[in-house]
Amino acid sequence: MTRLKKAPVVAAGLVLAALAGCGGDAALRTITANDVSRQLPATDAPVGTVADAITAFGYRLETSAFPAGQNSVISPLSIAYAFAMARAGAGGETAAQIDKVFGFPGAGLPDAFNSITGQVVTADTPPAEKSKPNEDGTPRPPVVCLGSALFPQDGQTIGKPFLRTLAAQYGAGVHPVDFASGEAAGPINKWVSQETAGRIKKLFDSLPSETRLVLANTVYLRADWARSLFAQEPSTTRPFTRTDGTTAQVPMINGQDQLRYASGTGWQAVEVPYAGGQLAMRILLPASGKAPGPLLAPATMSAVNAALREQDVTLSLPRWDFASDLDLKSALEPLGLTVPFHAGADFNGISPGFYVDQAQHRANITVDEWGTEAAAVTGLSFATAARAPSKIQLTVDHPFAFAIVHTPTGVPLFMGQVADPSVH
Repeated sequence: MTRLKKAPVVAAGLVLAALAGCGGDAALRTITANDVSRQLPATDAPVGTVADAITAFGYRLETSAFPAGQNSVISPLSIAYAFAMARAGAGGETAAQIDKVFGFPGAGLPDAFNSITGQVVTADTPPAEKSKPNEDGTPRPPVVCLGSALFPQDGQTIGKPFLRTLAAQYGAGVHPVDFASGEAAGPINKWVSQETAGRIKKLFDSLPSETRLVLANTVYLRADWARSLFAQEPSTTRPFTRTDGTTAQVPMINGQDQLRYASGTGWQAVEVPYAGGQLAMRILLPASGKAPGPLLAPATMSAVNAALREQDVTLSLPRWDFASDLDLKSALEPLGLTVPFHAGADFNGISPGFYVDQAQHRANITVDEWGTEAAAVTGLSFATAARAPSKIQLTVDHPFAFAIVHTPTGVPLFMGQVADPSVH
């Protein structure tokens, strides 16, 4: 079933301060326009190409940004989604670098993300209250939410085509804030918390008063295991061997069922389905002493998918619950994304002079015998490039000549010289 969140959007191209906000919460007002509605996904959108690109990008980022012995969790979808939105307002070398680093196709990118949203999302917003697993062991329906928003400086003009694309294809609402007041983080963080069911409370550590725009995306997941696989067996405590060879006693959840399993040279894999049949977790286990990161390589992921077959599997899996914070600017520059983060970037489709001043990603995940809950947010803050200091300094402090010229023809209307400007 396709679900597309309706997107309130600013009337394209107008100064935000000139429009009236709507909604019951004054701290998080939304600008709306009646002439922009969410577009239905294109049937020929390059979804497969974009899905492969997100997989490849996620592998490159995961293996380059985190040491082999460190817990890590990222949402490649959230990061790619945020930069795809920024790409809608990019041009020149800025757009070309984003396409290269993320593997975005030359055409159809907004359509692809619109289609992905329609296929993946199950609800407009996360559940307002934490619900407990069903006492009878039956799984709850999965919840997958994608949220997108723009937080521009009140009074900042944003480009018309950019706003229309973000509304129609990405479902992004527009929430004006005042960065100069020092209180803009409040409504932004409130939105992030709402869109992640309270799992993420803060996007940026700080936002300078010079910030002109924050673009944000969230992904929220709550999914129970199908058939309550792990709820039938008691948990146990077993040793877990770390990368450095040391061990720790950790709680393990245990289950036995018909699961899709595969093995290859140096690895084993099992697919644990979630309720609903549309989502699953693939556990990729390397041979003892080998790093797990390389198993996320697209070629290996594809090989695992092709080799998975139903088997009677007894599975012991540790519970885990941790978070990762990632400065995307420092993480993406080694991958080749540099131009968007510096003055001179071409985000003219958003507003002339914009460049990405900060790029932040936060993600967390909880896995237990009932299922999985995870959330992520990606935020890009844009500033306006300051005028570069002049390389040439000219001080007119001695006699000089002048000419007043009609520049198209070169005809001098007036000319003369100034020998002493103090004489009248």
